[in-house]
Amino acid sequence: MPASTISCLRSRCVRGYATSAFPLNPIARAKAEQLSADWKGTSLVGGTTKNYIGGKFVESKADNWLEIHDPSTQTVLSRVPETTGAEFEQAVDAASEAFKTWSRTSIITRQRFTIELQHLLRKYTPALADSIVLEQGKTVADARGDVLRGLQVVETAVGITSNLLGDYVEVSKDMDTYTRRVPLGVCASIAPFNFPAMIPLWSIPMAIATGNTLILKPSERDPGAAMIIAELCERAGLPPGVLNVVHGTVPTVNAICDHPAIKAISFVGGDRAGKHIYDRGTQNGKRVQANMGAKNHAVVMPDANKNLVLNSIIGAAFGAAGQRCMAISVAILVGKAQMWLPELVERASKLNVNGGFEQGADVGPLISPAAKSRVKKLIASAEQEGGRIHLDGRDVRVEGYPHGNFVGPTIVEAATTMTCYREEIFGPVLVVIQAESLDDALDIINANKYGNGTAIFTQSGATARKFENEVNVGQIGINIPIPVPLPFFSWSGNKASFLGDVAFNGKTGLQFYTQNKTITTLWKAEDAIGNRANVDMPTHH
Repeated sequence: MPASTISCLRSRCVRGYATSAFPLNPIARAKAEQLSADWKGTSLVGGTTKNYIGGKFVESKADNWLEIHDPSTQTVLSRVPETTGAEFEQAVDAASEAFKTWSRTSIITRQRFTIELQHLLRKYTPALADSIVLEQGKTVADARGDVLRGLQVVETAVGITSNLLGDYVEVSKDMDTYTRRVPLGVCASIAPFNFPAMIPLWSIPMAIATGNTLILKPSERDPGAAMIIAELCERAGLPPGVLNVVHGTVPTVNAICDHPAIKAISFVGGDRAGKHIYDRGTQNGKRVQANMGAKNHAVVMPDANKNLVLNSIIGAAFGAAGQRCMAISVAILVGKAQMWLPELVERASKLNVNGGFEQGADVGPLISPAAKSRVKKLIASAEQEGGRIHLDGRDVRVEGYPHGNFVGPTIVEAATTMTCYREEIFGPVLVVIQAESLDDALDIINANKYGNGTAIFTQSGATARKFENEVNVGQIGINIPIPVPLPFFSWSGNKASFLGDVAFNGKTGLQFYTQNKTITTLWKAEDAIGNRANVDMPTHH
């Protein structure tokens, strides 16, 4: 068989671009073509993802390129570069040069940028969501939620004119002391794959509104949303160089950690990368915030509203295919609440596993075949270690998507000694633990190394108060499964879920991107020019 024939069998050409042997369905293909036509920095039809440096979308001269795959079909959507050292230096130089003027730009001008950006984000939420569905695999509704949670940070940043007010007091006669919060300089943000819009928007509005410039490295798995956001920033009036986007893996991350011009790094992602970035960045004198892994528990008390509990836990455990750092991945059923497990299994089994663009889809694919394989191994480990699988999604079949990274909702009854409990699964798997009392549940949660989020379901105020006071977790939900605070509050995950002294969002978010200047002045009133002459007889008192 001729080589050209073999090549045609392995790939297909759709409107002049090459895809893998498993092409996009017509809906997804139309979305990909429209996005590629409308936006400068991203291609979802087999082309390349650009760098964004100094206000220009630039084709990389990289030797190494990474393929971006549609998780539902394995179609190659785009190629993303391992940004070269020279290109990275250009990005840092552009950010450094832009800082000289942007940091001196009036706070009103910076506020005006955030106002215009929030307007554009609202207008183009459908495009951002389509990009996320294609590259990350979320359902359309979940992808829009990704954008809207990021938009809330932009809306909070609009209040920068009030939030950056300093302190002032007259400390002695004619002597004043006051503080100003000033920007740090060039900052960097390293974003994960699971929230392609929200996490970049945790950094972009706050860093820029406070007068910094920013280098963003989105996930190499799904950078399209970040490229659209960069173009929206440009349309909102952001000057060249204030925001720059580079791509890549470990070499680009290390360049961010090592470059002396970068003053601060914001990171969201896994444990290993987070610890590496924190250690390497802080050793180089940088301010670093790193939000990492999680194992979030929901305690179900027997007096809880059963319908609320079942629906809340199912949504929090299986939404986004479990790929959320705030997903409920452990349910602790206390006392008679253990009897609710069969109904929990029944409701979870009815969720619709499907491609993200499909009508009625509840659970989309995992990000990659490797992620699917890892999740399936962790489910198998529960069986091997004596756990009981009540609902098994390992062999789910999705019509029309034979090559997708799908794992169906899975519920495993396990013990805290098992691997499936100790490790973050990051998939649509709920581990169920039995407990006899609230105290037993508290002991389980407090012994876990992670402290991102937790929840309790109860109709007793006293029970909720005891839980709130005694649980050692940073973010607590009472009858709320995913207690992510709105961005005018600070993120407060703790223990092994966070490294750093200053967290995301809220007042601490402002503190992370600024530093204090304290000024003391003396202007004696008697030295003022233009005082009236004194014609009284001098007495030399």
